[in-house]
Amino acid sequence: MRLPGRLSAASEVLTDVETRKRPVSEALKAWGLNNRFAGSGDRAGIGNMVYDVLRRRASHAWAMGTDDPRALVLSVAVREWGETVEGLNAAFAGDNFAPAPVTEEEAARLAADDPLAGAPDYVKADIPDWAGPSLDYLGDWVAEGRAMTERPPVDLRVNTLKSTPEKVKKALSRFTPADTFAANGLRMFAGGKDARTPNVQSDEGYIKGWFEVQDLGSQAVSVLAGARPGEQVLDLCAGGGGKTLAMAADMGNRGQIFAYDSERARLAPIYDRLKRNGVRNVQVRAPEAGALDDLVGKIDRVLIDAPCTGTGTWRRRPDTKWKLSAEQVAVRIGEQAALLVEGATYVKAGGHLVYVTCSLLADENRNQIERFLAEHADFKAVPGEALWSAAFGEAAGTPYFGPEGGVTLTPHRTGTDGFYVCVMRRG
Repeated sequence: MRLPGRLSAASEVLTDVETRKRPVSEALKAWGLNNRFAGSGDRAGIGNMVYDVLRRRASHAWAMGTDDPRALVLSVAVREWGETVEGLNAAFAGDNFAPAPVTEEEAARLAADDPLAGAPDYVKADIPDWAGPSLDYLGDWVAEGRAMTERPPVDLRVNTLKSTPEKVKKALSRFTPADTFAANGLRMFAGGKDARTPNVQSDEGYIKGWFEVQDLGSQAVSVLAGARPGEQVLDLCAGGGGKTLAMAADMGNRGQIFAYDSERARLAPIYDRLKRNGVRNVQVRAPEAGALDDLVGKIDRVLIDAPCTGTGTWRRRPDTKWKLSAEQVAVRIGEQAALLVEGATYVKAGGHLVYVTCSLLADENRNQIERFLAEHADFKAVPGEALWSAAFGEAAGTPYFGPEGGVTLTPHRTGTDGFYVCVMRRG
């Protein structure tokens, strides 16, 4: 497919996402199944265009005076992909799969010197209009929002139970992986336009368990969780096991991790991942009555990777950004508060409770911790700045260190997805 056909396809997928209210990944898969003539390069180019539109939907819609998928695609093609109106119209001519020619009104908007003139800050930040106040604590929340519109890199965590960073770098040298501030992290930066994402999960090293795909922010909070060899650790919301695997490697397979999740389906992937990674110190606890009763008051370290709005992952899942509502936030807040209370019951005296989200909203992070600490005088937060300095030094960007003791990572501050972590010690 040539560019005109890809632009038409991107408009079609965006229309499908809007009208059928389904995840963009499903809409892209459906388009591919219905258009089997499209090659892998075509699918990559169309997917990149769709995601680029969704990351900056608000600002492109403001610039074009409409949120019609065609207008948004044209705006991305010109403003982000470097196309010109003249070049597009020339390419569209005689192409049976091309969109209609660029109109005079569209051309005028595409040529505007200041396309965001008069736009409110939430449009400039490309976030929902209600979200700005919840990000204000970070400082320049417009810059924070803009950083979440960039294409994300592919981050890997080297599994030290089976390999080394040097070995993985050599195996993946064709992708030019770079070192990160995490000792066992590697990064492959995103390309522009229709560049393909490296398919590292088909690599022999991945199949052998040498590395996992895991955002650098997720790696960092796993390190800050502080699991040590010989400890008894409970991962209360283990899900597919990403942080369980990271902690098991940090513990050198010594000690015990209990991996639990309230939904059985979320735990399903963990079994194969444990085997592939060579992890031997994890016991999976299925969600059934009394599954954790024997752990009450006995655990050195309880990790709560709490269900959240996922606002920190907006650059990877931009379609969720425009679906999130204040009402949904309120539901998550209630779930998180209950998990903190539950998690505390398993922590022994002198043990630690670690609260993590992939959210940047204050209500899900610092406000939760402040409320919990006010109601549980036997817990004290470990200062986040000291934890960060001990783990990563000064070469890892500057997270936001909250007065409650938490650490907030963001694309703007640390070059990672958005994550929050607070470590609390029980006296």
